[in-house]
Amino acid sequence: MKTFFALLTCIALIGGNVVCATDIRGQVNVEHRQFFADGAQGQESEQTSVSIEPELFWQYQDGDASVTFKPFVRIDSLDENRTHIDVRELLYFQLIGDYELHAGIRKVYWGVTESQHLVDVINQTDTIESIDREEKLGQPMIQLSAIKEWGVLEGFLLPYFREQTYTGEDGRFRSPLVVKDQATYQSSAEEYHVDVAARYSQSYDDWDIGLSVFNGTNREPYFSQSGSQLVPHYAQMTQLGLDAQGIVGDWLLKLELIHRDSLDNHTAMTSGFEYTWVGPLDSFWDVGLIAEYLYDSRDQQAPTPSQNDLFIGSRLAFNDQSGTEVLFGITQDLDDSQSRVGKLEASSRINNAWKWRIDAWWFESENSSDPVYMYRKDDVVELALEYYF
Repeated sequence: MKTFFALLTCIALIGGNVVCATDIRGQVNVEHRQFFADGAQGQESEQTSVSIEPELFWQYQDGDASVTFKPFVRIDSLDENRTHIDVRELLYFQLIGDYELHAGIRKVYWGVTESQHLVDVINQTDTIESIDREEKLGQPMIQLSAIKEWGVLEGFLLPYFREQTYTGEDGRFRSPLVVKDQATYQSSAEEYHVDVAARYSQSYDDWDIGLSVFNGTNREPYFSQSGSQLVPHYAQMTQLGLDAQGIVGDWLLKLELIHRDSLDNHTAMTSGFEYTWVGPLDSFWDVGLIAEYLYDSRDQQAPTPSQNDLFIGSRLAFNDQSGTEVLFGITQDLDDSQSRVGKLEASSRINNAWKWRIDAWWFESENSSDPVYMYRKDDVVELALEYYF
């Protein structure tokens, strides 16, 4: 049935005139979050969800053209806002000599550091998916890339803006006030403001360098209070970004630097290293030692907790057949000795189709003006079983 469906879809897509390769894959996750206490607003301590993310891929013109469709669905037991549907990708790709054209909905990732991703500005954050802001919503775009000997130059036209997602009243990882559904905008075009971006990247021996510029709607909203709710306001912004990564022996050096001009102007930086110790004590393991400094020129007025912080962590790769990996670390506020965030990520394959994953977060703060303070009762362990097809 799967092969028959793929064949029909391929014929409908290209009219049967070109040889077409079709692939259907994806994953189904069952996840359970166990919090160590009820939430600061009385939320429950258990949260279970199921998600599915299939991917349909059609390739033709001898691989020079393709279409990708990747929807995402999550059903959550606790938070009605976390029960949601998104299109992560619905993308047409065309290769024309040294040029690549992407048109549709896509996820684009920029960045090199571990603790946060400052330059990653194309896609909107799907904050209800994870506290680390790693998950992104699909972004409508037209992207044209020139791949030359002198580097890769990418241009982006972004015709539609997507608002950030927020936890509902019964959900965890939220502020004392619920975020209102209706946002306001600085631009009269609101979510239909056309944003533009460009990035140039090149490799120089053991160094990879990226320079980026973005002009359009700020992905991070400003907030005002209206009664018992927070109202997000999306201003316009211009952001200049630099990301660099270099290999020096067993050392991996990393830097992300931005300057953003919006309702407030600021500069932010994340810089550090990862040192890999290969086979310590005659083992098959690789041990990575990570240290990164996080800076934001807004200091205590920054809406992020990472304004003057130090991240220390370690990455363990067991190099076994199951691909077992463990990452753990702590971000310490250098201005407040009582403010810190700890995290643990561990995963391993059971077989070719099944994988287990454990994520844990720990928050500590005694200062009510600290952004970490709102999560002080959200210490959690998340257990996940993932099936790939």
